[in-house]
Amino acid sequence: MNATSEKQTVAWLNPDVLRWAREWSGHSLEEAAKRVGKSADQVGEWELGKSLPTVRQARLLAEFYGRPFLEFFLPAPPELLEPSAIPDYRVHADHDRSEDRRKLDLIQQWAETQRVNALDLYQEIGEEPPSFPLELRATLQNDPGKIAARTREILNLSIQDQISMTKAASLTLPAILRRQYESNGILVLRTPDLKPLRVRGICIAEFPLPVIVYSTESPTAQAFTLVHELAHVILRQSGVTGPRSRAYDRQPVERWCDQFAAAFLMPFDQVVAFIGKKPAAPLASIQDDELARFAEIFRVSPHAMLIRLVHLGYVRASFYWDIKKPEFDRIESNYQSFARASYYASRFRSSLGDLYTRLVLEAWSADRITNHSAAQYMGIKDFVHLEAIRDHFGVS
Repeated sequence: MNATSEKQTVAWLNPDVLRWAREWSGHSLEEAAKRVGKSADQVGEWELGKSLPTVRQARLLAEFYGRPFLEFFLPAPPELLEPSAIPDYRVHADHDRSEDRRKLDLIQQWAETQRVNALDLYQEIGEEPPSFPLELRATLQNDPGKIAARTREILNLSIQDQISMTKAASLTLPAILRRQYESNGILVLRTPDLKPLRVRGICIAEFPLPVIVYSTESPTAQAFTLVHELAHVILRQSGVTGPRSRAYDRQPVERWCDQFAAAFLMPFDQVVAFIGKKPAAPLASIQDDELARFAEIFRVSPHAMLIRLVHLGYVRASFYWDIKKPEFDRIESNYQSFARASYYASRFRSSLGDLYTRLVLEAWSADRITNHSAAQYMGIKDFVHLEAIRDHFGVS
């Protein structure tokens, strides 16, 4: 092969971007080589532009690095935001392992990038992003129950609608919350990658367009996490939320957010109406069937219901921490979601949400951004899927 033909062959892929993507993802040459079944020297040659991967190999590397395949066509590595420093409220012993920290940083970076993208897209289509209600603001000195009641009223989320849901319909509560959040100026993202890191949720309390990221827990756990992260937005306090523990429960911000979430999903007056007045002294325990019955009323998990009963003084805290909490942890850690959407376009609604996806599609349909840009904004591998996604969302 002569020099001219070789130059033409390698022109489709930028080796500098290929190398940058690997380094950005924190993978070694050896790890990348194993992914594509080649030697580290061979992958090194690709990154130097001395030879080419096949299209299939490049796609495998893009997926492995967590970057869009089309990014390899760029003339230079993209400029990405470094994740901002936010409090990490996880308190388990291994949460600061460098590998896990890197993965969490990448998720946070992804979330912050989507926020910047969304703000840019609003400018492109000549619209202002929706504003989070100014009256929804609190401090740790405010009563979380009162703020929760006010929040329900402002966001038009009726507790009666929640209680009257069928059991099947209650599985959609996270989706209902997400839609209301997005219509009130919160970008809500979802990723299964949080769960292995023992992260329940992330809140980036930057305005306009604060961001909530949540994971693939059970629907009832998702609802509690979403409301907990909403409390972070109301407090204007960013944070990474971890599993509950006694140490975690002593952290003022997380304790307030948990109390807010419990009061939001199980308002005090409704608890009294359905369960009765609290006993003169907290009960030493509560039967599982009774706890499940109360949880069923509010369409929440027994775990969330018991947290609320402890907060209100119906049941001793020791019963929760010493007996039921380990049991709840086992159940939740074993939960497996099988709800992955079979239709390609539906998966973007799950990950990016309606607000972000519609912004991209509207800007693209109005010729404010190119096919290539739209694919990059969506993080998809091939822009041929954009038409299907647009049809799915009904954007003309």
